[in-house]
Amino acid sequence: MDKSAHIGKTSRQSMLYSTNLKRTTGRKAWHSKGLGRISLGILACATALAAAPAMAQTPNLATRPATQSSLTEARDLAADAKLAGARGVPLLVLYSRDDCNWCERVRREHLGPLSRDPATPAVIRELHMDRTTPMIDFQGRRTTSADFSRDMKARFAPTVMFHGPDGANLAESIVGFRLADFYGSYLQSAIADSQQQLRREK
Repeated sequence: MDKSAHIGKTSRQSMLYSTNLKRTTGRKAWHSKGLGRISLGILACATALAAAPAMAQTPNLATRPATQSSLTEARDLAADAKLAGARGVPLLVLYSRDDCNWCERVRREHLGPLSRDPATPAVIRELHMDRTTPMIDFQGRRTTSADFSRDMKARFAPTVMFHGPDGANLAESIVGFRLADFYGSYLQSAIADSQQQLRREK
């Protein structure tokens, strides 16, 4: 083989090697870029899944129907207490706040259904601690819901109190949303204690 033929063969081999190197490099670059996209996709999914439970823990109160868990607002506690006394049941008052998600759960899961039961063992009212709603207290005096809450020493929401015909407390108040699975039992027990106290006072 002469010198020119050898040089031509070497040049073709160099070109072939260069082409293969570019293809291999291209495949590696595409593979690396593809893995980058997959990694970013997995990270985005993981972030979304991690955020979902936290978002679910805060109910959107603005989207719920107005009648879903509404209770009758306390406007005349003297009249409400007399009504409850005439029926032989306690007056149950929920002291709540507008920004209280636990209050919403108490309404929706417990007091709402109880208030709609024809055989309910209590007259149920709601009093907003953070509003200045005009109302009448147990002695027939004009006041506001915020002032009355302070007078009753209702400091935390939700608080449920059980009152007799004269406004006296019949059972221990339920403060906060204690152990969700047992809240219904606490409520039933307090209502039963209130009814027993009413029978003693007759």
